[in-house]
Amino acid sequence: MTRHRTLGDEGSVLPLTVGYALLAVVLVLVAADAISLALAHKRADTVADAAALAASDGFVLDVDGGGAHARLDPATLAELAAEVVAASGEVTLIAADTPDGLSARVTVATIWRPPISSLFVPDGVRLESSATSRVVLR
Repeated sequence: MTRHRTLGDEGSVLPLTVGYALLAVVLVLVAADAISLALAHKRADTVADAAALAASDGFVLDVDGGGAHARLDPATLAELAAEVVAASGEVTLIAADTPDGLSARVTVATIWRPPISSLFVPDGVRLESSATSRVVLR
């Protein structure tokens, strides 16, 4: 009497489980790097906003017969922006200028490096952020 073996649903789910586990680990690592990138960009935006706001406080008030007029001094503007950026420690000042004498425009940059090194994420990305703050007298 011979026994015939029938093909059924027998097999191992181990390769499938290992594959899904590796996929899950890769997704978690990439998600952690993406969150880190978003936070670094938000940090650069915050420093640029703060530097532009501080720089717009460096205005000079010109008083004449017709009233008072504010204008930004480019040297003071750059100095105030540099102080705020230097306090951040990880962002560098690219430019601080005034296009119209009433607005302070500040550009900063930083390099983001992924906290978890991965094959799917670049080694480093240069992030740049600009902000403008305007002097308004009422």
